Amino acid sequence: LIGPPPHHDIYSIEDLAQLIHDLKNAQPTGEVSVKLVSEVGVGVVAAGVAKALSDHITISGHDGGTGAAAWTGVKGAGLPWELGLAETQQTLVLNGLRDRIKLQTDGQLKTGRDVAIACLLGAEEFGFATGPLIAMGCIMMRKCHLNTCPVGIATQDEELRKKFAGQPEHVMNYFFLMAEEIREIMAKLGYRTMEDMIGQTQHLEVNKRGLHYKSRGLDLSPLLTPASELNPTAGIRNLNTQYHGLDKAKDNVLIEKAREALENGTPVEFDEEINNLNRTCGTMLSYEISKRYGKDGLPDDTIRINMKGHAGQSFAFTLAGGVTMKVEGDANDYTGKGLSGGKIAVFPSQKIIDEQGFVPEDNVIVGNVCLYGATAGKAFFRGKAGERFCVRNSGALAVVEGTGDHCAEYMTGGDLIVLGETGRNFGAGMSGGIAYVYDPEGKFPERCNMGLVGLESIDTVDEKEKVYGFIQEHVDMTGSLVGQRMLEDWDAESKNFVKVFPHDYKRVLEERAAERKSVAA
Repeated sequence: LIGPPPHHDIYSIEDLAQLIHDLKNAQPTGEVSVKLVSEVGVGVVAAGVAKALSDHITISGHDGGTGAAAWTGVKGAGLPWELGLAETQQTLVLNGLRDRIKLQTDGQLKTGRDVAIACLLGAEEFGFATGPLIAMGCIMMRKCHLNTCPVGIATQDEELRKKFAGQPEHVMNYFFLMAEEIREIMAKLGYRTMEDMIGQTQHLEVNKRGLHYKSRGLDLSPLLTPASELNPTAGIRNLNTQYHGLDKAKDNVLIEKAREALENGTPVEFDEEINNLNRTCGTMLSYEISKRYGKDGLPDDTIRINMKGHAGQSFAFTLAGGVTMKVEGDANDYTGKGLSGGKIAVFPSQKIIDEQGFVPEDNVIVGNVCLYGATAGKAFFRGKAGERFCVRNSGALAVVEGTGDHCAEYMTGGDLIVLGETGRNFGAGMSGGIAYVYDPEGKFPERCNMGLVGLESIDTVDEKEKVYGFIQEHVDMTGSLVGQRMLEDWDAESKNFVKVFPHDYKRVLEERAAERKSVAA
């Protein structure tokens, strides 16, 4: 849990579709792949994944995996890849979905015969790990997770790494010999190309001599039914690409308007409308920045975008450094997911506050799972956030005026300021970073998960100034009256903050401080 991924939890095909859309925006030229375990019913799941616009599906067999896997997993999880692959191929063809995705399989493929069978069952790509690993010198000691690999492959130990004797030529030779074997099988079957061979299960039959007396009664004919018989008009291999709708994305407009900044680094500022059809806004712009300027992006505030309306899901996903996006309105789930150096502010319009008596701090302004896996940058929300706010944050600053349940779960770095009430189970699994929660009524301790954290107060002048600065920035970005009232009476209000400090993080910081002292001395 230490390396925070930008992938939110997936509870439904809709969640997966959103994640695929996010990843496609973040890397428009890449393929998004979804790996599925070979199980009964995997075909139906694969059909859902294809409809969710995945470019590529891997069916993973029960064999293989790292030598570090638990015995229960190695022995009991999943089914042979042949079963999952055959079911997936048939289900996708039956539903007319097979021609839009690439199908891969893996799980102890070792020989040309394995590859030929996989191809005939419907795969066009084949995953290898154990075979090439053995060619490099692996002796299957199953110690990959212990840093004690005796042949120097899965270890960081300098002495053990000296024992590594593998050569690129060993792996190349393995694949050349395999390709030769496949070529011979293809010649026997009368095929010139692998493409022609995909899904031609009529060439496969059950080897009766290889059957155990218990398995002789099995009827494997459903496994070997040619998928083309189920739907004669459908393609049985990849012929098209998925349509992700990126040509209609709002980001095309943003990229055009920010052209000067992208090409010359000239600061730009512009206004734009947004609605909840505009999902993953700011991500393709960030891709253009990363492509040109690397992970650090542009200098702060080079591109400033002021938006009005309702931001769609995954607003500012992986927003790059140098981009500041403000939304006068509200935003949906996953706002700021994987934030990577950019700045976000979401706040209601002054008109609604004045005319309708809207109280920002009493209302939810952004959805669930905001700032999931954020690594850098700043986010300011004038109002409450939904559940699972700042989960797996590892380096961003977030200021919000209240949160739902499970806030700061698995947080590993960064700063979080909550200027209002939180839900239950705050800080579960939180191993790094610091959270400051405004708690004048003393309700917070019973809502906090005390497994890994301690509760303290803001006790040093430096820390008081730091938190003051964060709230001041929040006020500047969003016009927050809650923040402003706290700043006006800061000496008194700073005493109402509870500091959530992970024990291990505190220990590491103290050790580093002691080290610096001893070096200075």
